[in-house]
Amino acid sequence: MDVDSTAIQTIDYDTERAKLLIRFVSGERYVYVGVPVEVCRSFMEAPSKGGFFQDEIRDQYPYNRLGA
Repeated sequence: MDVDSTAIQTIDYDTERAKLLIRFVSGERYVYVGVPVEVCRSFMEAPSKGGFFQDEIRDQYPYNRLGA
């Protein structure tokens, strides 16, 4: 899903696997594992997607870089 953010282009969530997929405006893609659905919901509703990412997701969950 496209989002209104200067840092993040899209946010997608796999509910079955609790995986959060993020594409940044730079084109880089990351998958974060074990992210609860409540966190993803709050992320999508946050007025600042970049701020929420920095505070609540980055360095909080294991991740893998998927490339551009």
